[in-house]
Amino acid sequence: MKDRNIKVNQAKAEEMDNSAEAEAVAEDASREDAEVKKLAADLEELRQTMLRHQADFANYRKRAEKEFSEAGRRATARVIEGLIPVLDGLEHALAAHREDEYQSYRKGFELIYKQLLENLSRLGVERIEPVGEPFDPHLHQAMERVETTAHADGTILDVFQPGYLFDGRVLRAAVVRVAVHPIDAPNSLVN
Repeated sequence: MKDRNIKVNQAKAEEMDNSAEAEAVAEDASREDAEVKKLAADLEELRQTMLRHQADFANYRKRAEKEFSEAGRRATARVIEGLIPVLDGLEHALAAHREDEYQSYRKGFELIYKQLLENLSRLGVERIEPVGEPFDPHLHQAMERVETTAHADGTILDVFQPGYLFDGRVLRAAVVRVAVHPIDAPNSLVN
């Protein structure tokens, strides 16, 4: 019986060792599972952070490109605004000297004037010459009002100084003469 008891005790001891070992293995496995889950969560958090940073950087790059482009347009607009008086001066010079002795100078001035206009138009400058169009306070500055029934009320009759647009923005409004109907005149046009 002693042998049997010893064998039973040994079996129980082995079971206990096996169960303790199994518990230790299970405990290690659960710790490793927890560690793997923690690492997976950390990895996912890092991925999300990386995606947010990539999106933030893409937005920053787009904003910086837009600001750079706008700064370039503003600088170009300032240069063009500085050239507008030069255009006016050339126009006055061309209008003033029509005599034959100035013909060779006129040709040179006309060439310079045309080149300047062409280069400005390539940059996107548009000239505002509104004769015959309705008055628009966003594009025109009324310098004089002429009472007449020969034209529709608010029609631009003459341009004293042309205006200029750049990139949809008015650099200088056109200075104009505007037709207005007399107060006692009928609203229809008289031919």
